Amino acid sequence: MERKTAHDFDQELLGLFDAYVHGALDRRGFLDKAAKYAVGGVTAAMLLDQLSPKFVEAQVVKPEDPRIKVQSIEYESPKGYGKMRGYFAQPAKAAGKLPAVLVIHENRGLNPHIEDMARRLALDNFVAFAPDALFPLGGYPGDEEKAREVFPKLDQAKTREDFVTAAGWLKARSETNGKVGAVGFCYGGGMVNFLATRVPDLAAGVAFYGSAPNLEDVPKIKAALVIQSAEVDERINASWPAYEAALKAANVRYERHLYPGTQHGFNNDTTPRFDAAAAKLAWERTLAHFNKHLR
Repeated sequence: MERKTAHDFDQELLGLFDAYVHGALDRRGFLDKAAKYAVGGVTAAMLLDQLSPKFVEAQVVKPEDPRIKVQSIEYESPKGYGKMRGYFAQPAKAAGKLPAVLVIHENRGLNPHIEDMARRLALDNFVAFAPDALFPLGGYPGDEEKAREVFPKLDQAKTREDFVTAAGWLKARSETNGKVGAVGFCYGGGMVNFLATRVPDLAAGVAFYGSAPNLEDVPKIKAALVIQSAEVDERINASWPAYEAALKAANVRYERHLYPGTQHGFNNDTTPRFDAAAAKLAWERTLAHFNKHLR
């Protein structure tokens, strides 16, 4: 069966799904509003299923790929939730110490898609670590619907500290060359922007459609940034002009790419919002940025 893309859905329906993903609509609210698009034997629940992630089918690098090594590792986070866990991926045969990349998930916790992104980085000769913000609340529950309900219960002040600590923990690992970058998606993109203001030795950041940090903190940014933006993403793009003005005023090194015709979430190849061409180009730019600033 051919996988659907964003072009198979009405833009207003995609907007409703975005509101659902980010908590502005609950499941019932989405189903009620989506009902008018449920035609020809398709129900609103079927539309929600079609728009929701398909992790197994989209997997690019399998966990058992012999070219990489993966493991779950816990780390201490005294200023955050105390104890944290993440997914650690590295090349199976590393020649010397490697640059490290912190991989930060969307607002669902460490789901199989983000683990796959960490494995992709390992294949490209990076040490990658993807913390699970949901670990203190039992970890990613293995179900997106449940994860959506649990995620808002996090104390975000503690969670931010958990990611700050993760960056330092990763930098200090014996496998790394002491240079750390961060890439994040949606919620994680916003976290990359935040980390750039809080972690002075973050060398490079790539934020996929993430919210801007507190603008008064932008002068603290030392990292070179790449901002990856979807064209059809009003919520996130609304904050870009003020963020860009702050970046320019602070002489922060940054580049921003806007991908025509794309939806928020276009890099996530487990959902129909995925745009293969834009995702490929965005990932090439991401790797080039990390190779330039971390090697």
